[in-house]
Order: sequence, then structure tokens, then C-alpha cells
Amino acid sequence: MEWLLKEKYNGKKSEAFFTDCKRLALGEPLAYVIGWTPFLNCKIWLDNHPLIPRLETEFWIEELIKTIHGSRTISLGIESGPLKILDLCAGSGCIGIALAMEITASQVDFGEIDQKLLPTISKNLAENLPEDNKHQVIHTNLFSGITGKYDFIACNPPYIDENLDRTDQSVKDHEPFIALFGGSQGMELITKIILQSPLHLADGGQLWLEHEPEQEKLIKELADEVGFTCQSFKDQFKVIRYSSLVLQ
Repeated sequence: MEWLLKEKYNGKKSEAFFTDCKRLALGEPLAYVIGWTPFLNCKIWLDNHPLIPRLETEFWIEELIKTIHGSRTISLGIESGPLKILDLCAGSGCIGIALAMEITASQVDFGEIDQKLLPTISKNLAENLPEDNKHQVIHTNLFSGITGKYDFIACNPPYIDENLDRTDQSVKDHEPFIALFGGSQGMELITKIILQSPLHLADGGQLWLEHEPEQEKLIKELADEVGFTCQSFKDQFKVIRYSSLVLQ
């Protein structure tokens, strides 16, 4: 409640503040009540309630940024054009916006199926990159509306396996089902993304995916099937949380 009072009400208690306290008491996430959340060096608005960005996602995006800077220096060279990056299953747009903030010589596209979230992504672009109009927000069901090829695809897809039954009730009650649950074994969308992404990656392009630790083996099998080399990594909590798939 102290964070709410400070960030939303400038330390002044009011009737609206106490109404928001009741929302918190009923289990609504603090980020939704405040209306925004920090993500790396960005301010991410949560209009229309997209998935709330997680610390685990921040961790692997920082690792991706390091990788992109390294590939830019070693392989792509300073004479090459802007990197093309796709934030797939974009939600609030936090991933793509953080990448665009750090990789200034980039064009980032945002692909999202939920049409009501497209204005949220645009608002977050305007908040964090007000002078930058080269990025594109695309209404798409995975790759259905995506054309062209990308150097990097970053994706936090719906990957929760409902059968594991370890999702907090507050998350189930308030965050979007479509952004959380990934069908059988949590793999339905991940499978489609891995199988389809080679058509949308440049030579040597990379797909970075967030996922459950139980999905590591299945992801590596799919990656081998379509010509990726795949490595999986732990997050800051020592849990296998994301994989990097490099197109050969």
C-alpha cells in the first residue's frame, strides 16, 4: 500500500486511495491498481490489463540485449542496416520496447492477437520512445500477419500447463487467460512458434523463448527438427526459464 500511495497518489490519502486499497484486499494485482509497472529502464502502462511483466522476463531480456550487442559488434558490423526485431505475443509491448530502448539501431515490430492491447502497445511506445516512429504494431495470430524476416524474435508466449496447478489464484482471477495458458503441456503455441519461425528469420537469426522448465526437452526436440541449435538457461532464481534457438 505504501507503493500505491507514493506512485499513484503522491503520498496523499484520498477516497480514491481507500477504494484502491479495497481492490488490493480483494486480490487485484498492485500493478493493475497503480496502472503501470517498471520493466528494465521503461515505464509500462497496463491499460486493458495485459500480462503483467515479470522479473524473470527482465532477466532474459537483459541477456538478449548483451547477445545482440555482441552479434552487432562481431558479426553484423557497423555498416549493416538496422537490426530487425519481432516481439511476438507482445502483450504490453514491454519486451520490444526494452529492446528498442537499448538497441537504438533497430526496427522493432510488435505482434499481438488481442486487438484491445494494440493501443496499449502504442501508448507504451509513445511513453518510452516519443521521438521514434519506425516501429510497427501488428494485429496478428502468431505469424499470420507477419511478413519479412527478422534478425531476432523475442517471445513470451502463453506456456503455462494448467495440469501443473502452481499458478497463484490472483493471477488466474485477474490476468488474461489467453496470455497465460498454453494448452496441452503448455506447448501448443510454443510448438507452432518453433515450427513456423524459420520462415521469418534471416540466416543465422535467433528465436528467444520463455517457457516452463518441464518444457526444455520438448523444445530441444522441436528445435532439432527444424534446423535450430538450442540452448536453455536458468533465470535469476536458478530455474530453467528460457531458450535461445539459432537458425543454422
